[in-house]
Amino acid sequence: MTRSVYVAGVGRGDGRQVVELGMMELLTRQVERVGVFRPLAHDEADPVFDLMRARYRLSQAPGSVLGMRYEEASAVQAEHGTDELVSRLVRRYHDIADDYEVVLVLGSDYADTSIPAELSLNARLANECGAVVIPVVGGQGHTADVLVPEVRNALHAFTSLGCDVLAMVVNRVGDAHAQQAARELGGHLPVPVYVLPEDPALSAPTVSQVRTALGARVLMGDDSGMARDVRDYVFGGAMLPAFLPALTPGALVITPGDRADLIIGSLAAHSAGAPAIAGVLLTLGERPGDETMALAARLAPGTPVLAVDDGSFRTAAELATLEGRLTAATPRKADIAVGLFESHVDGSRLTSRLSVAPTGRITPMMFEHMLIERAQSQRRRVVLPEGAEERVLRAAEVILRRGVCDLTLLGDEAVIRRNIAELGLGLPLLAPDEAPGQAAHAQVIDPVTSPLRDRFAEVYAKYRAHKGVSVELAHDVVADVNYFGTLMVQEGLADAMVSGSVHSTAATIRPAFEVIKTAPGASIVSSVFFMCLADKVLVYGDCAVNPDPNAEELADIAIQSAATAAKFGVEPRVAMLSYSTGTSGTGADVDKVRTATEIVRSRRPDLLIEGPIQYDAAVDPTVARTKAPDSPVAGQATVLVFPDLNTGNNTYKAVQRSAGAIAVGPVLQGLNKPVNDLSRGALVQDIVNTVAITAIQAQDQDRGREQ
Repeated sequence: MTRSVYVAGVGRGDGRQVVELGMMELLTRQVERVGVFRPLAHDEADPVFDLMRARYRLSQAPGSVLGMRYEEASAVQAEHGTDELVSRLVRRYHDIADDYEVVLVLGSDYADTSIPAELSLNARLANECGAVVIPVVGGQGHTADVLVPEVRNALHAFTSLGCDVLAMVVNRVGDAHAQQAARELGGHLPVPVYVLPEDPALSAPTVSQVRTALGARVLMGDDSGMARDVRDYVFGGAMLPAFLPALTPGALVITPGDRADLIIGSLAAHSAGAPAIAGVLLTLGERPGDETMALAARLAPGTPVLAVDDGSFRTAAELATLEGRLTAATPRKADIAVGLFESHVDGSRLTSRLSVAPTGRITPMMFEHMLIERAQSQRRRVVLPEGAEERVLRAAEVILRRGVCDLTLLGDEAVIRRNIAELGLGLPLLAPDEAPGQAAHAQVIDPVTSPLRDRFAEVYAKYRAHKGVSVELAHDVVADVNYFGTLMVQEGLADAMVSGSVHSTAATIRPAFEVIKTAPGASIVSSVFFMCLADKVLVYGDCAVNPDPNAEELADIAIQSAATAAKFGVEPRVAMLSYSTGTSGTGADVDKVRTATEIVRSRRPDLLIEGPIQYDAAVDPTVARTKAPDSPVAGQATVLVFPDLNTGNNTYKAVQRSAGAIAVGPVLQGLNKPVNDLSRGALVQDIVNTVAITAIQAQDQDRGREQ
């Protein structure tokens, strides 16, 4: 029977979307097929499902999610009674349930409905669907003294109606009351209780959401600017000297469109980072002149300037109740929500109580979850030399929110802080003399001005003395961010390094070859990509480092790649690729692959390996039955070793682009300490995944040294 989890609120404004998203995160770690069902909604469109569908690559059709609209439900209940309403909704649940291992049921929202006793209806639906229930209690504006009895009452309400309550969640609790509420509720109820604090970044609307709510026109601003959070509103009426001190970080400046002084002053302050604002909203239908707009574009390119016809008072009234929403258009808020859930909810305990049997194989989504979870388990410090780059900063926010690892960002601190403010990111940086707390944290080091530069120059000069490198020359070399980051790893000031989003592979890994060098027993440094296809994860090697390996080197690449695959949960079945399968072809290229295969068999007789073999025979069971019917690898290979860099690099990019695969890597193997390269086309999620892999490599190396 399909298992189901019912997330149910007890009233409005509880922000339960955070819990719904967090539960989807937990469920997709365990099973391959997770469905979504929303019994009641106001509209056919479901922004939360659209977000889940995009984030978790769900195959479920949007039209199958909704049970019925409130309007229809109210009519059914009035005409035929509650029993008939429940019966119809449960039938619609079962219409989709059989297709999934687990169904996440999203309870009703209590907003402007004509359904009486809505809590009882949710409880009954949960019972009829055989679902365990997670009630969510809204804690906004409440003290701990008020929240404790509310949670007890909510638990009693659901259990008295026969519900099997999995856990209770209290959401949006003010910081001053969250710890006290957690202490008073913990251990005093028969089910786990989790308290999630209010996160202003979730409740803040984006500039884009303000635009939609007001029907505003966009006079200026790019996508990045429209995605900024609006954390405050500042109304401009005073003269500029009195107005500027009122600006706050993330504020939306609201002023009549004829106040060119306030418009230019706000944008100039933003450009100087004192402070960085979210944007400017012009009222009264007034549009500044062309000269003013041209100056605005030069001062703060990308910063939104919106315009509405209403006056400031009416505009303020409309904005007063506007809150941020989790949608597919706000992936950053989704990352914040998941990070908040993971930080305050014991996911292992929850999934254990849920008793969902994990799927036997690793899907791409499970692979990505596994990376984050393993990295979180023993936090390491990773240095990111490209600390001022936009994608790196966006990835850093995700990494810290989710507690993947601690970070050191290299670069000019003033530039990094300005870029963080410009992007509207919640990326707190430790001051030079500030001690880190419990949460994942970041620090900034400028290689040019750091006291470590002199020390690193002496260290590097010793490593390269045989090449005639003096301390004076080394002093210039180590100011390069990749050399500085590599030396941090070598000197034990960081556990690992990830670079390459704006640097070439050579610029990223050359310092590692010179300083960190190869690991004991490794004769070559090579790389793999984890290729996350629609239904499986494959390992491709070597697609980034060695142009034309000989047979011995190819054998080393195969053994290293199999070890890396196993380390990350992919059972290694190695295919040594060529343009020929078995004994059907001859020539130097085929002979090289054949020799490499024999070397691997002699050195690692425990490995399942086949070669030479063509790609189609390696991965397609139908082709394998014809070309290699007796092979234990053909048709089900998981580790594919390419004969040269030209073939490997082109193939991984072709698969990535044409099949929509996510390529994680390149992940370097064979180095004495973890250093990994990024593709210069890497997306934010690619950087997050690569940093997680690198942190896990650091964990494994530490365990190896301890043993």
